Amino acid sequence: MFLPFFQQLRSHKVPVSLREFLDFLGVLKTGIVTYDVDGFYYLARTALVKNEAHLDRFDQAFAAAFKGIESIPPEAVVEAMELPGDWLRKMAEKHLSPEERAEIEALGGFDKLMETLRQRLKEQEGRHQGGNKWIGTAGTSPFGAYGYNPEGVRIGQHESRHRRAVKVWDQREFRNLDDDRELGTRNIKVALKRLRRWAREGAAEELDLPGTIRSTASQGYLDVKTRPERRNAVRVLLFLDVGGSMDDHVHAVSDLFSAAKSEFRHLEQFYFHNCLYEGVWRDNRRRWTEQTPTWDILHRYGPEWRCIFVGDASMSPYEVAYPGGANEHWNPESGETWLTRARDQWPAHLWINPTPEKYWGYTQSIQMIRQIFGPERMVPMTLQGLSQGMKALT
Repeated sequence: MFLPFFQQLRSHKVPVSLREFLDFLGVLKTGIVTYDVDGFYYLARTALVKNEAHLDRFDQAFAAAFKGIESIPPEAVVEAMELPGDWLRKMAEKHLSPEERAEIEALGGFDKLMETLRQRLKEQEGRHQGGNKWIGTAGTSPFGAYGYNPEGVRIGQHESRHRRAVKVWDQREFRNLDDDRELGTRNIKVALKRLRRWAREGAAEELDLPGTIRSTASQGYLDVKTRPERRNAVRVLLFLDVGGSMDDHVHAVSDLFSAAKSEFRHLEQFYFHNCLYEGVWRDNRRRWTEQTPTWDILHRYGPEWRCIFVGDASMSPYEVAYPGGANEHWNPESGETWLTRARDQWPAHLWINPTPEKYWGYTQSIQMIRQIFGPERMVPMTLQGLSQGMKALT
């Protein structure tokens, strides 16, 4: 029954092995999700997806494998149902008010509802709309779509209207998450975790359980030991391009900055426009009055820092190659000179570009900066690109 599902996973490039698929079937045999569509989806996803970047592909494969469920003949669905009585009672208590349960009892209970459905499927010919008996659309029949009945079975309807159906036979859709999609804050945090380097710093803040056990055994009495908490010891310099064409990417860059602040205890950020020159700033409102000389940054932060530039690298080639090429001021030295100094000062460097990678070849300045930093040191702002960048920084 589930072989087409396995084939869809493979065709959608979800890296699932036969061993994982057999484990999935083994869990299904326990019956823990027999009557729970949501549970079945999450069970399959947990058993068969190993990387969060593949969730979107899994959802596409899931939809392809189980599409058309709503078009299964209703009589086949009803005949296949073997719902245990205790499950029905629990579902009724969970989803129905006392008044609604009383209305169901008036019809004869759920078993009577299923029996009535079987009988009407045999009697009915063609589509029916309105009324209160036949299976169809609108009306108050317990069976069909787009109608109202407190104990209804919804058939062939793409969404709930009154949320009164006892069981829903609908095709499900799930949100996208793919390694080619632009990043949100949560996904960025997942990618940035690759850059973590844990170290114990600061005052003793947490229980050292192994040390406590060893000391207690040695001393003969309870000897509680504590140790500094493990913290992310990576130091990150973040240079953010602002203004001009970067206005189109302000939300994505804001998400990246927010995620970086929460992930890295040691983070220093500065702003620049288009290309790195002799001055950077921390507050865009004071960019002309409170600039920090770039030489000070180069001298203050040692080579152990990770240096990350975020920008679309899209500008006039003169802004990179020539003194005086900057579009807002006269720069005594070229942007290439300053980028080279940054590259040499911080060997672990990276440029994150929010422009889709397929367009990089059309912009000369992007090619120039890739040549300065190295082709592998510029990555797109996608989950896959950011993961590759973090790997390069380590």
